[in-house]
Amino acid sequence: MPRELSLAEIFQLGYYWETKILLTAVSLDLFTILNGQELTATAAATQLQADPERLEVCMNALVAMRLLTKHGDCFANTGVAQTYLVRSSVEYIGHLLQLHDAEWAHWGKLEETIKTGRSPVTRHVFATNPELGVSVLSVLDRIGRHGGPELAKRLKLDHAARLLDLGGGAATNAIACCRTYPHLKAVVFDLPQTLPTAERMVTEAGLESRISVSAGDFNEDAWGGPYDAVLMSDILHYQGEKANAALVAKAWAQLSEGGRLIIKDRFLDESGTSPAWATAFAVHILLNTEQGRCYKVSHAITWMQDAGFHAVTELEQTAVVEGVKRSER
Repeated sequence: MPRELSLAEIFQLGYYWETKILLTAVSLDLFTILNGQELTATAAATQLQADPERLEVCMNALVAMRLLTKHGDCFANTGVAQTYLVRSSVEYIGHLLQLHDAEWAHWGKLEETIKTGRSPVTRHVFATNPELGVSVLSVLDRIGRHGGPELAKRLKLDHAARLLDLGGGAATNAIACCRTYPHLKAVVFDLPQTLPTAERMVTEAGLESRISVSAGDFNEDAWGGPYDAVLMSDILHYQGEKANAALVAKAWAQLSEGGRLIIKDRFLDESGTSPAWATAFAVHILLNTEQGRCYKVSHAITWMQDAGFHAVTELEQTAVVEGVKRSER
């Protein structure tokens, strides 16, 4: 049984100060200003068109947060800030942090959301700011590349010839699967604004002959089946239950006999209290989507069974669920 929190830890949970200091520094592009050099707060403020006294207070806090160093009156990036928070770095993650900053006001309406049962948004921020969405997609692709090859191996697509990566974003999973299975061809289906990024990634991977892209709304438009496998990776939590049940049924119709639907998502356990990160993510989804939810594995299993899938299995706990299309004979 886990130990109880101390009073100090309760206070720490209530502090959002450091989060907003970091998000503001990224928004100002402070770390890029300091790229490879030491500057006083006054010199940095001049470039940022900011107030030097107030900027220095924040920069001192960033030193304590181990994102900046300070020698005399001069500040510089730490190694980790230089790697991940300087805009010209190939490992830059600032776009993802800017997404969190864009959603900041929504979090201020959590109490209202709980009382009214209504989300403060009617459209996801990617719909209102497509440019930010494309930038975040590139960051998520870099993060996803680390786990993509292992996921591809665990999916065991040895006998699949044609894969549909539904809502496939930057083609991260499609690329990993095609690299793992030399016989496999894939289609990445996503909204039109995301596909230029996917096409670029596919070209860089040298897989243009095996991975194609298809633009559309996966709830409304045809998918171009049949397929031997359909992968839904991290898309169901953006939608309501009825839409997801319909999407799973649509996948059944698009699969060849014996084809597999694989759902990868951030599922909660049956109690709704684990995994810990997913419980907080569930609150985030409530606030930042109109209909979305973090679902339990049992929801996905029910949608699959209702659609006619059999051999429905939880391949990875609170992460991956698979179903096989029932023979129509």
